[in-house]
Amino acid sequence: MNGTTEFHYRLPMRAGGFRPGSHPGSSFGAGQEFAMHGRLFDYPDPRRLDLRASVRAARSEWLVRVHLQRAAVPVQVIVDVSGSMRFGMRRTKLQVAADFVEALGYSAFRVGDQLGMLAFDTHACDDLFMPARYGRGVGNLLATMLRESASDAAGPGGMAGLKRAATALAGRQALIFLVSDFHWPLAELPAVLDLLVHAWVVPIVVWDAAEIAPPSGGPLLAVNDAESGRQRTLWLRGSVREHWREAVARRRAELARRFVERGMQPFYVESAFDPEAMSRYFLETIA
Repeated sequence: MNGTTEFHYRLPMRAGGFRPGSHPGSSFGAGQEFAMHGRLFDYPDPRRLDLRASVRAARSEWLVRVHLQRAAVPVQVIVDVSGSMRFGMRRTKLQVAADFVEALGYSAFRVGDQLGMLAFDTHACDDLFMPARYGRGVGNLLATMLRESASDAAGPGGMAGLKRAATALAGRQALIFLVSDFHWPLAELPAVLDLLVHAWVVPIVVWDAAEIAPPSGGPLLAVNDAESGRQRTLWLRGSVREHWREAVARRRAELARRFVERGMQPFYVESAFDPEAMSRYFLETIA
C-alpha cells in the first residue's frame, strides 16, 4: 500500500470487557454515559455524588451517579491463503488481503483495540498465526507475513481449514473479519459460522476483476486452475460469456443468502481495497 490508510469500524451492540477503549461498553466504570444511581456504599466514589438525587431518595441515603465506560474490542482476522488467493491480474488477491490487514491494524491501533490473525488453506496455517496484541506496527507485521507467504506452496481452499481456525475463536466476544474468495463448497459454511455466534463477523469477499467478468479480447482463452494446476483452453462463444456472468451472479446470490441467514452482510473487495467503502459499510450496517 502507498501510505498508511485506515477505516472506521463500529459494533452494532455494546462491547463487554473491562479494558478501556473507544466502543460503547456494558461495564460500569469511568465513562461519560449515565447508567443509573447507586448507593455511595456500593460505589465508593464521592466525586460522583449527586446531591439532588440524594435529597430526593426515599431511604435518605447518599447516591452517586454510575456511568458506563467505553471498552476495547479484540479484533481477529481469518485469512484464506489457499491457491486461488494467489490469482490476480495486476496484484494477487492475497496481496489485496494483506492491504486490508495492514489498514485494519492501523485502524485498530487508533481506537485502542488488539489485533490477531489466523490463516488457513486445506488446514489451519500455524506459521501465520498471531495472537491478539496491541501496537502501531501490528498491522504492518501481519501484512508482511501474508505477502511473504505468497511465494510458499499453497493447498486448495476448504472448509476443514476454516473450521479449525474458527474453532480456535469459538465462544469469544470479538470483531472477526473473515477474508476469502470463497471459491470452495459452501454447504458447511453455516455450521462454521455458528461456531462464531458470540462474535460480530464481517465476511470480506476478495475477487479479482478478471474472474468476475469474461475478457473482451479474442475468442480463445487459456486458463489455469490456481488450486489444481490444471490447464485448459476455452472458446469464448457468446453462450460461454453469458454463462460466465450468470455463474458469478449465482455465486454472489448464494454468498449473500448464506451470510444473511446468520445476520451478516458481506463486503466485496474487487481488485483493490477501498478503506472509505469499508467505513461506509459499517455506517450502513449499524444504522
